[in-house]
Amino acid sequence: MKILVVLSRIPFPLEKGDKLRAYYQIRELSKQHDLYLVALYHHAVPTEAMRELTPYCREVHFLKQHPVRSALNMVGALFVGLPMQCGYFYSHRNHKRIDKIIQEVQPDRIYCQLFRMAEYVRHCRIPKVLDYQDAFSMGMERRAQKAFPLFRPIMRMEAHRIAHYETDIFDDFEHKTMITALDRDCIQHPMKEEIVIVPNGVDFAKFSHDAVPKTHDLIFSGNMNYPPNVDAAVYLVKEVLPELRKNHPEVRLMLAGADPAKKVRALHSDHVTVTGWVPSMTDCYAQSRIFIAPMRLGTGLQNKLLEAMSMRLPCVTSPLAAKPLDPAAKEGAVVACSTTRQYVDTLDKLLTDEEYYRNLAQKGHDFVHERYDWGNATRLLNELF
Repeated sequence: MKILVVLSRIPFPLEKGDKLRAYYQIRELSKQHDLYLVALYHHAVPTEAMRELTPYCREVHFLKQHPVRSALNMVGALFVGLPMQCGYFYSHRNHKRIDKIIQEVQPDRIYCQLFRMAEYVRHCRIPKVLDYQDAFSMGMERRAQKAFPLFRPIMRMEAHRIAHYETDIFDDFEHKTMITALDRDCIQHPMKEEIVIVPNGVDFAKFSHDAVPKTHDLIFSGNMNYPPNVDAAVYLVKEVLPELRKNHPEVRLMLAGADPAKKVRALHSDHVTVTGWVPSMTDCYAQSRIFIAPMRLGTGLQNKLLEAMSMRLPCVTSPLAAKPLDPAAKEGAVVACSTTRQYVDTLDKLLTDEEYYRNLAQKGHDFVHERYDWGNATRLLNELF
């Protein structure tokens, strides 16, 4: 079967969740289908991207989005009732190019990732699958609640528009997917139960336990320019770490991830390492003892938790991030903390109680290996095609 895959970003390198999901799904789907990839980019194409993606795709098309034009389109979206995200990622020129690719390839199916790309293919008569991935409207609403007061009305307006758009495009696609049922419940369409849950997975060959010297006691990872990760990093360093250091003055934290925002870079100190882009997140996990993700914003499944559990790191997170992993919390495979005191007490116990440490690490490892395999997850998507 010929499948056209339409993405808002080039799915390599894997420093963002949507890119990671797309890359591994492409890798698995290519075993049974001929894939034709279309991906947008705003800046330079990563030199290794074509090399990494070509083995899995019959054709690869990278379409340039001009940043200035995207910014103007984002403002223009305000006047036509579309979410600003749709405006930012839309280009009439690229729409014509995608139409031409469709005419030339004549795909049997179209796979569109994220609502922001729906405008390019929603009216195409070829059977389509839309991967909502997360409930972005809910995520934007949560960000608005903690935003600077001046920006709250704009962000709330964007949340409302995204919610309306998530519903509006629902019937344009034959099938819809999401990562978690929790996010599916946030979609406002009356037939939202039709959305198929296609979870993420872990590359177990890559994220496997490796006994190396530990340089850091704690690690938090992710795209460090993404507002929910920035918020979590600042909270961790400003609120949790000072309390933990009262009993553990030598504790060291690693903030690992690409493109750290100014607020994150400012957290660097003798006991906090801000890495920026790293060639191997596996090495960062291997050099750390405990994974902590005090997420207070955002939606969806945190793949960073799955990767850390696969590496046999005990995982401490928030109820918001633990909820999509509800069975893990119930089975004692991850610890969810609601207050700074709970984070500090849990970390203190992990740093001092070796049996508790080993037990949590093993439960997390077993949980991930039983439930989160890319092959099994993508098989659900393949059935829709």
